[in-house]
Amino acid sequence: MCRLFGMSTGGPRVRAAHWLLDAPRSLRAQSHRMQHGAGLGWFSLGGEPVRDRAPLAAFENADFDLHARNVPSHTFVSHVRDASVGGLTVRNCHPFVMNDRLFAHNGVVKGLDVLRTWLTEIERAHVAGETDSELVFAYLTAEIRRRGDTTAGIVEAVRRIGAELPVFALNLLVAEAGRLWALRYPESNELWVLSPDRGGASEPGRPAGGPGAADGGPGRASVGGPGPVPAVVIASEPMDDDPGWRLLEPGELLVVDGLAEESLFPFAPPRHPLRRSDLSLREAASQATGPVRAQGAEPAVPGLDRVPVRVPLQAVIVRNGRPPAVPDPSV
Repeated sequence: MCRLFGMSTGGPRVRAAHWLLDAPRSLRAQSHRMQHGAGLGWFSLGGEPVRDRAPLAAFENADFDLHARNVPSHTFVSHVRDASVGGLTVRNCHPFVMNDRLFAHNGVVKGLDVLRTWLTEIERAHVAGETDSELVFAYLTAEIRRRGDTTAGIVEAVRRIGAELPVFALNLLVAEAGRLWALRYPESNELWVLSPDRGGASEPGRPAGGPGAADGGPGRASVGGPGPVPAVVIASEPMDDDPGWRLLEPGELLVVDGLAEESLFPFAPPRHPLRRSDLSLREAASQATGPVRAQGAEPAVPGLDRVPVRVPLQAVIVRNGRPPAVPDPSV
């Protein structure tokens, strides 16, 4: 399945290279199984969301490595894609950006023709790709605007999706500057959190806030070294062997404001749950789970260092905003 990563430090601007590149089960290591795209989102000094994404695996994407090593932010969202819907184009890669928010998702939501009818023509105009994820984000954005509150908008949108659309999994990350929302819904796919009081930090290994720690208040660039600071870290699977990782409960919406965490449970189970047998071959393949080999470990079977893409798909990189025409590989 796709993999999610989010991190919030509550103000200090740090780099996410440890979790994205260097941890035993970093996002780059996980991308050997999720090769359909990778993206990283962060927030500028002015609080605007910025993202870089491409239909390339993170382990072979030099830009992913470059940004992970060099971009400082207090809030990150990253994603590696195992495609279930839509072709391999930039427009279908996560994270998405709408109304100063970042969004990434893993799972499968069906009934997209119905979902489109919940959006006005102006709201649909935000959708540039083919994925269920971007449509879900457009609907979340619409509900947030209608209610004037991000948490209330997410709750209303997920409640309606769970009540009216077929859902296999709707795990998601939504980020604003300094705030994160993480949802595990229902129990099909996992989502984990490493909190500051259980070892969560931008770069574990040295005491958080010790020598070399990043320096800088909210909205200020760090001027110190790349050392660790306390952080809330969210991931689709534990990225190291720290026993502090906690599996979110099914239906748990974790609201992270800086470093403060609040867990909400406002959702009933999906009214139209999907089983794996209800999914297409491509959808089912994209939701497969399995252990990711720790970085630096030998593959269990020689020659399997790179897991091949399970469904042949052609990557299409957008140039000058206009991709070449290709047949839709959806099945």
